[in-house]
This record gives sequence, C-alpha cells and structure tokens, in this order.
Amino acid sequence: MVKTLVRIMAALALVALGLSFAGALHPVGDSLAVFRLAIAVPALLLVLGTGLSRGWRLAGVALCLAGVGSVMGHKLPLAEPGALSVYQKNMFHRNSDIGGLARDILAVSPDIVTLQEVSVENEALLDLLWEAYPTQHLCRYTRRSGVAVLTLLPTSGTPFCSDEIGLAVVQVDTASGPVRAMSLHFAWPYPGGQPRQSDWLTRYLAQGDGPAIMGGDFNMVPWSDTLDDIAEAAGFTRAGPSRPTFQLGPFPLPIDHVFAPGGGRVELRGLSGSDHRGLLARVSPAE
Repeated sequence: MVKTLVRIMAALALVALGLSFAGALHPVGDSLAVFRLAIAVPALLLVLGTGLSRGWRLAGVALCLAGVGSVMGHKLPLAEPGALSVYQKNMFHRNSDIGGLARDILAVSPDIVTLQEVSVENEALLDLLWEAYPTQHLCRYTRRSGVAVLTLLPTSGTPFCSDEIGLAVVQVDTASGPVRAMSLHFAWPYPGGQPRQSDWLTRYLAQGDGPAIMGGDFNMVPWSDTLDDIAEAAGFTRAGPSRPTFQLGPFPLPIDHVFAPGGGRVELRGLSGSDHRGLLARVSPAE
C-alpha cells in the first residue's frame, strides 16, 4: 500500500514537473514553473523510492535533474556589468520606511529608478527624491498601484502610460543614443491576469520603437516562457544572476527583474519597508 502511494505521488510530481515546461502551450505551465525547484527536488526523492524498473527511474531522474538545472543555471551571471545603473523596486503600497528607501536610492545614485506600487500612501518618496531626480514620470492605474520612472539622464520625446497594463515609459538620452526606460508591474500568473498582459506587452515591444531598458515586478520567474517571449520581442537580455526578491510562504522567488539590450549584472538591495527586495542593475543599453 505504501509503495503504491509513493508511486502515485511520484507520478503526480513528474506530471506537474513536466507541465512546468509547457508554458508555451498553456499559461498554467508558467504558473507551475514558479515552483519548479520545489517540485523537482521531492519528485527526485519519490522517483528514487518507487522501486520501478531501472529505465523508468532513469527517465524520472533525468526530468528532475533537468528541472533543477533549468533553475540553477539562472543563478550564474549572464553578462559583465554595464555602464548604466538601474534601481528596481516594488515599494509595497503600505511601505513602512519611505525615508530608508529614499536614502538607499540616493546612496547608490542610479541613472534610472523604476518603481511599482507607488500608492497614494507612499507617493511621498517622489517628493523626497525630487531634488536629485526632478524628471519623474508616474502612471497611476489604481489608488494603491502606480508605476514610475525617475532618471538623472536628459530625456526626449513624450512619456507614455499604458491603458492596458501597469507600464510607464520615458525616453532617456544615453552615450549610446536614445533608450526607452520602462517600469512594469504584471498581475499574478494564471489564473490571474498575467497572460493577457504579457500578450499585450510582447506585441507592444515587437513594434520596435528603438532599444529599451525595463525594470519591473514581473511576478514571474526567469526560466518561464513568459519572460523568454518578452526578451525575444524586445531583443532583451536579463541582467543576472537570478536572486530571490519576494518570499511567498516558504518559497523565495526571483520575480523582480531588469532587462537591457546587452544585459548586465545585478545585486540585491534591502527590503526598506517593502515586501520585495530591491535590485541594483548595471546594464548595457546596446548589444
């Protein structure tokens, strides 16, 4: 009876693990991909304890190791640090340390700041940063949630706010030429609204209005099809390595990211009153 139960559990775990690679077929795959490592490790232990034939066990072990490898590979640096610095932060709409967050941003003096959950309650951060960052573009789509881009760099063109998703865009002038600086906030994965938002964003990015740098709370992990599609649509490379920015129960999740044409290197910053840790990315605005 126990052996049968173990086999059933192993089969279910392997099915879930296999589906976590199927995000291109259905968004439920990317929802499972968020927990791929948490599925793969116990699945491996269950497979080794099933007592199945050697061939079946090898196939199960191979799938589990592929799951672990697909996650761990993102923990390696993807590129050298670039010349442009981006501070990415989901502020949390009820942030308890606005002053501390302002001090952390000013301490590293990034070229671009991308913020999410800029609420009526925490909007005071923009006032605290006004002297250092007089160029501020805020797009508010609910009382508790807005996205903003702040920059030290000269700007050109007309800033943009999306009516479809949480997206703010400002064109900045860099040594490599004009670049669109973007702040993004996605909804939760399927059955949340993220698939619809992702479809809209990939179409928008595929229009090709010049190079872009995007920081955001994507609510999605870097080994997902969702982020692969976004990167391909814009010619992005994610700045690495992958680092956990949000704690969902026992699961530390890397769901905040910075993308740039030439990628770059990121380091974690503190919580500063939020439920998300910040990222400081040094990226290359050109490939």
